Amino acid sequence: MPKFLYKKKYWQFFLGAGMVVAIIITIEETVLEPLIFPNTKRAETFPGIYVSLLGVLPVMFILSGCKFGWDALKKQAQIDELETTIQESELQFLRSQINPHFLFNNLNNLYSYALQESPKTPEIILEMSGVLRYMLYESKEQFVPLKKELEQLGNFIRLYKLQIEDRGEVQFDVDKIEGEYKIAPLILIVFIENAFKHSQSGQSSDIEIDISVKLNNATLEFSCKNNYEPGFSLDSVAKGIGLKNVRKRLELLYPKKHVLKIEEADNSYNVYLRLELEKV
Repeated sequence: MPKFLYKKKYWQFFLGAGMVVAIIITIEETVLEPLIFPNTKRAETFPGIYVSLLGVLPVMFILSGCKFGWDALKKQAQIDELETTIQESELQFLRSQINPHFLFNNLNNLYSYALQESPKTPEIILEMSGVLRYMLYESKEQFVPLKKELEQLGNFIRLYKLQIEDRGEVQFDVDKIEGEYKIAPLILIVFIENAFKHSQSGQSSDIEIDISVKLNNATLEFSCKNNYEPGFSLDSVAKGIGLKNVRKRLELLYPKKHVLKIEEADNSYNVYLRLELEKV
């Protein structure tokens, strides 16, 4: 079976199986029956090909079925191991894109503040270093404690609020978290980064960003709303590398355990994410 049937060499397989059946019948009729039933009619006569097949084929089918089932189990184990390896590699690749994406957006902002000789430039650098430290060293695991992730989320928001200054208002509300849960790192940051980036790109004042995080039992509800200037294109929001990245990560890490809704209405961009979390 492994040599011919699994390799789709069907003619060789059936020819070989026929030869095996013929050899078994020959050995049974000429060797085994004369030894086991000497001087009897069964030992001295050939009952016919059909009767012989009825004795041989059921046993062969049972043994072949056992062999096929065992090989299928081993094959499935190899496939599962390969899929796990591919998934881990893909997740590592997706996470590796986050740091350059974060640096690219924030270094541009930092450059403009440095040109203006803003007194907030050192504070921005300090906040960036803290967020990068978390991204590079503390978020290497596939899942991290939810409270730790929300703490870094607050640091991230403070970093961007420094850049908005008095051009708008940012609300960040987090309900009291009861219990210890774990979440994939750097999932929520992408939506917040998009909200800040596109609000600032489309308008220079009256920026409004509202972020909330709630936990009901093991279900996390995340909401992020931001306004934008009428006529400003949101194509970059829908097609940005960050959003594509997070969609793929959600599919890999939370299959059938998440709901993501993104809506554009009344000059606002709304993101709603619901995740089913696991306890630490």
